[in-house]
Amino acid sequence: MSNPILVEILRGDRIESAHRGAVAVCDEAGKLLVEIGDVSQAVFPRSAVKSIQALPLVESGAADAFGFDDRKLALACASHRGETAHAELAAEMLAAAGHEESALECGAHWPFNQDATVELARSGRTPSQLHNNCSGKHSGFVCTCTHLKLDHRGYVGFDHPMQGFIREAMQNVTGAVHDSGNSAIDGCSIPTHAIPINSLAFGFARMATGKGLSPDRAKAAKRLFAACMAEPFFVSGSDVADLPLVRAAPGRIFLKSGAEGVYCAALPELGLGIALKCDDGAGRAGEAMVAAVLARLLASDAALSATLADMARPVVPSRRGVSVGRIQPTGPLAG
Repeated sequence: MSNPILVEILRGDRIESAHRGAVAVCDEAGKLLVEIGDVSQAVFPRSAVKSIQALPLVESGAADAFGFDDRKLALACASHRGETAHAELAAEMLAAAGHEESALECGAHWPFNQDATVELARSGRTPSQLHNNCSGKHSGFVCTCTHLKLDHRGYVGFDHPMQGFIREAMQNVTGAVHDSGNSAIDGCSIPTHAIPINSLAFGFARMATGKGLSPDRAKAAKRLFAACMAEPFFVSGSDVADLPLVRAAPGRIFLKSGAEGVYCAALPELGLGIALKCDDGAGRAGEAMVAAVLARLLASDAALSATLADMARPVVPSRRGVSVGRIQPTGPLAG
């Protein structure tokens, strides 16, 4: 089936581009409460599922053994922007387990935050793996291996025990098969698996409520969600659309972007999980989609819903900062 157009980009009053996509909202029993487009299509969630991938860090006892606070747990679930606070915190996580940056296997890239890149270049330094947007997640993997007395070397490999722990958690939480048949390699070198959008929404409802999970896993999921909602800067960064969305309702919205227009989210107070995919991978369209979905689901809080709806319709600025257009939800997400 062809997914509906969910977001339009206007320049002046003319539509300049349009973006199709699919959205699923599930409760903890797997009941679809919102179904837009083909939610059975398998997508790579990429970074959107980092909170599930962080479950072994907490469940193994590693997080407690190394004294990780909410900031470090949030960074373990993060796609950060490589700002100084992010890189320094990843280094602290590794140091707690007796490691340095060289233990990471995520690769290095320049910070995604422009100010951080300029600062790094101006000082004559080059980026390290600590600046990788996945360094917090990878630091969590290394710390988990160390706590369990496993050789951390090669932890990104499909056959390493660390990836086995992650596959078990992902499969248990989402109910979707995670094996070599639906596996590929993520940008940070670990396996990523293509699974249905509705399975992702189901998984995040279960993470939010703990329903259907073992007591220890439910407790770990609640702890990770609470950390991410308490420290959203360490989940994303100062120039990411995710940050104001989460801060609009402190402690009420869990939100995590993936890559290529994927978002996963949860509303613990309603026991709902959300997953969506913008077909063409446009990030700004995915941002508008998730803001519009949140506004709809939180309609009982009129003020908050209005704030979120405004965030779903940002202006398109010129280089001088003048509004020359707008992004707007349309079709099933209009209103």
